[in-house]
Amino acid sequence: MTTDTDTSVRRSIVVDAPAERAFRFFTEDIGQWWNPDHHLLEEPLAEMVFEPRVGGHIIDRGVNGAENRWARVLVYEPPTRLAFSWDVSVAWQLETDVGKTSEVHVTFTPQGEGRTLVELEHRHLDRHGDGWQSMRDAVGAPNGWDLTRFAEALTQAG
Repeated sequence: MTTDTDTSVRRSIVVDAPAERAFRFFTEDIGQWWNPDHHLLEEPLAEMVFEPRVGGHIIDRGVNGAENRWARVLVYEPPTRLAFSWDVSVAWQLETDVGKTSEVHVTFTPQGEGRTLVELEHRHLDRHGDGWQSMRDAVGAPNGWDLTRFAEALTQAG
C-alpha cells in the first residue's frame, strides 16, 4: 500500500516471514534487498552494513574502499521496530546538519503464523529545507521506497 502526505511517505506490505526473520533481513541483510544503484558513493557499491544498535550507522562501502555513513540508527527494538535518520541532502549528498535530516520509521507486526505486516514511514521530509518536495517525490516514486523489492528478496533468501 502507498500513502503520501505533504511531509511524509508511507509504504506497507505483508511478507511471508515471521517478524523476527523480517526484521533481521531488513537490517542484517540490507544489502540483499536495497537497490544497489541507490547510494552516494562515486564508485560501485560493494556492501551495505546496518550497525544493530542505537547510535550505530548505515554504511555504504564501495568496491575501491570508499565509505559513507549516511544514516544514524535512532531506534533499534528487535523484532518490532526501528528508525534511522536520512542524512541525505536534496542535492543527494551527505547532509551533516542533523537539523536538515528526515527520519525513516519501520514497524514489524505479526499477522498470524509466519506472516508480518511491514510498515515504513519516511517522515519530516520538510526538514531538508528548500526543495524538500523533490526529496519527497524521489523517495515516494515507484523506484524509491520499494517494499516489494524487500519482500521478494526475503522470499528468495528463504
